[in-house]
Amino acid sequence: MEGAELAGKILSTWLSLVLGLILLPSAFGVSLGISEIYMKILVKTLEWATIRIEKGTAKKLVLKSSASGGIIQRDESPMEKGLSGRDFELSDVFFFSKKGLEAIVEDEVTQRFSSEELVSWNLLTRTNINFQYISLRLTLVWVLGVVVRYCILLPLRVTLASIGISLLVIGTTLVGQLPDSRLKDRLSELVHLTCCRICVRALSGTIHYHNKQYRPQKGGICVANHTSPIDVLILTTDGCYAMVGQVHGGLMGIIQRAMVKACPHVWFERSEMKDRHLVTKRLQEHIADKKKLPILIFPEGTCINNTSVMMFKKGSFEIGGTIHPVAIKYNPQFGDAFWNSSKYNMVSYLLRMMTSWAIVCDVWYMPPMTREEGEDAVQFANRVKSAIAVQGGLTELPWDGGLKRAKVKDTFKEEQQKNYSKMIVGDASPKAESD
Repeated sequence: MEGAELAGKILSTWLSLVLGLILLPSAFGVSLGISEIYMKILVKTLEWATIRIEKGTAKKLVLKSSASGGIIQRDESPMEKGLSGRDFELSDVFFFSKKGLEAIVEDEVTQRFSSEELVSWNLLTRTNINFQYISLRLTLVWVLGVVVRYCILLPLRVTLASIGISLLVIGTTLVGQLPDSRLKDRLSELVHLTCCRICVRALSGTIHYHNKQYRPQKGGICVANHTSPIDVLILTTDGCYAMVGQVHGGLMGIIQRAMVKACPHVWFERSEMKDRHLVTKRLQEHIADKKKLPILIFPEGTCINNTSVMMFKKGSFEIGGTIHPVAIKYNPQFGDAFWNSSKYNMVSYLLRMMTSWAIVCDVWYMPPMTREEGEDAVQFANRVKSAIAVQGGLTELPWDGGLKRAKVKDTFKEEQQKNYSKMIVGDASPKAESD
């Protein structure tokens, strides 16, 4: 009995601290300064670790951009250069083979689906493949960090996430019972904002919003680059959106069914997602009502590793209406927000997130954009994508993010084969080669 009483006291004390120091401040959108103190200590610790690593290495680390830093040294000159001014020779087979192997080992598409490499180790075991043993002191600090992350932060974050998700399901279900009115809309927004803020606190999230005067307005479409499922939480912490997506089962399905009762989210069955006309019609009906929340869409269709922006699907830009671009850029020094869905399931991904130091990111709201006269949907999509890439400091790539799981189309392969054949025969000016 004494053990049960002690456990009960510990649990009640724990929940009281969580309620008083985190949940209530989150509900009112205020901070008690605890996160700021934690981040200052963390920054100082990582700066100390970086200095220790630099002192412990024979040479200073060469700073490379994570977007362009590769795992192999490769000749970036196009294939045409190797054959310019002369006829094809049998030895050129080795040149073509070398180029092909370089593309297989590391092409500019697949490397966007793996976590970006950091310049300096951030005391997380999974963030720097070049890290080597430096000193006993640094190792002890890492061990202390493991204890803090897994024994203190992880239980706290799991508690907060459980409370946030439970409140979201219960709150939206209760609000959904009310008749349609301005009161219902306000209560729905309050529930969404509060619960998303709690879930962001569960990740020790620190978000910097820029240009708030350009926040997406009702009746518009918000499009953003996509790094992680928590992109939704990051944006909803500062404003409410109508989500668009496929109907899921399990816990995600329970959350979706509860949310749609309180807010006009747009969920589609798998069979409906294949019907572009039906999807377009549903979205057009939504944006036609200027009282409804802006639709949140990620046109890339998959998560990219926080270094690049890949092809925007044109469907989102055929709907019409005003596009509100948003650029999201995470700071990988504190935690890797990228979700490699082909490698980690949702549970493994959330565990990695909750055992990171923190999730720190910048969000830039950008001036609204509309489709210009004579501009088709593809051109409009590319113009919005370019603006987001420039604002977020991301590399702009023309490739379809669907290549993460799908094979390259035969037409693309045939086009490259024709280019190679023209180089060999020399009867035409080949196009610029790209991997």
